[in-house]
Order: sequence, then structure tokens, then C-alpha cells
Amino acid sequence: MNADINFYFDPVCPFAWMTSKWVRMVQAQRGYSVDWRFISLRLINANVDYDAHFPPEYEAGHTAGLRLLRVAAQARAEHGRESIARLYEAFGTHIFEVAPDTVNQLTEGEVREQRGTREFVEPILAEAGLPLSLAGALNDESWDQEIRQETDEALALTGKDVGTPIIHFEPPTGVAFFGPVISRLPDEESAAELWDHVVGLARFPGFAELKRSVREQPQLPAFGVSAGTVGTQEDWHGGSRRQKK
Repeated sequence: MNADINFYFDPVCPFAWMTSKWVRMVQAQRGYSVDWRFISLRLINANVDYDAHFPPEYEAGHTAGLRLLRVAAQARAEHGRESIARLYEAFGTHIFEVAPDTVNQLTEGEVREQRGTREFVEPILAEAGLPLSLAGALNDESWDQEIRQETDEALALTGKDVGTPIIHFEPPTGVAFFGPVISRLPDEESAAELWDHVVGLARFPGFAELKRSVREQPQLPAFGVSAGTVGTQEDWHGGSRRQKK
């Protein structure tokens, strides 16, 4: 698919989700075409000792993300690339646009693990207008080669010390970067202005990086952070919550 933007996402990454909402705003204003592509945090960290390097709930979350990408890969194969836009939107809405569950008293690890189950996925597939049978791909590792290939494709564009999302501007010859990572969604008026600034930097041949590791928690109901509220600041390392290299 020839698109104006290639957007590489892992469905369980809150910053990828926030950036994708902004990109959709710009897409609607500018008429851009977007190809939603896959990058797996679980595969990126395949050789990492999660217990030693990450907060305790991260392995369950990243594994659920890989399972959801398997469903997306089968959806793309059987229903076309255009199906991924609405499937990713449905994933993100159900993961991030809902308040924390205070009734069932699940641990954060259990919440994240649950995202890789049929019970979670089937209503999302129905909402996206896709057959429930696609939930059978959750544990189908035959899709992992395709997901790994696309993950490697994204990292080849940026280098490996990055996270998600990765945006490839004006592919195939345009430049690609990790991010931009945003914790707040711009309003309609400033969305395109922010886009123009980012693309302006990206188009400069010598530009490599503009970064800080301190981030606010994103303004998403899943984090208990409403619009207009500033989330707690956290220090991220190398684009992730890894506790050490």
C-alpha cells in the first residue's frame, strides 16, 4: 500500500495510542492516507529478562499485545489493510478509554493479561465489523514471523534503542522516527500545527533526535487522568519502562 504515513503500533502501548489519535485528527484535516503497521514490544524484548528489567506487570501486557497483533495480522490477510484502522481504533478504545475496574479488584498484571483473551477480543471484533472467528489467531504463533518482519522493518528505519510508535513520513524515501511521544491530545486547531512542526524537523536531513525521558502519564481514562488534568511525571529509559539496561 502506498500511503502518506506508515504508523507502526503495538496495541497495548498507551503512547502509541495517544499519538495515533492525534494522527487521525491530522489525517481528517489533511486527507492523508495512513497504513497502520505492526511492531511488537514483546518481540523487541524477546531476549530480555522481564523479572529483572521491567515492572512486574509488563510481561503480561506485552504478551497480550503480541496476541492482539496476531489477530490483526489475520484480519489484514483476510479482510484487507483498511480493516486495521478500525480494529486498532477498537483495541485502543477498549484498552485506554475506559476507567480502571474497581469492581473485580484485579491486579494490574491480571488486567493486562486479560487483554489477550477471547472474552476481551470478541466484542472488539464485532464492534470493528470483523468475524469473531479471528479470535482464534490469539495463540497462533504462525503469525509471529510476519509480525517480527514488520517489527524489524520499523527498527531498521530508526535504530533499535526506541519504543512505540514509529512513524515513517512520506514513505518509502521519507525519514522515520520514534514518536512523537505526547501525553496530551492537542485540540483541533493546534493538531495540524504540531504536525507541521514535527514534519519540519523530520525533513531536515541532519536531524536525529529531540528527547527527554521525563513524561507525564497520558491523559487517558485507563490511567485515571482526565482531559485537563496533568498526569504524574515518570522517568522512562530508552523509550520504555525498563528499570535498567
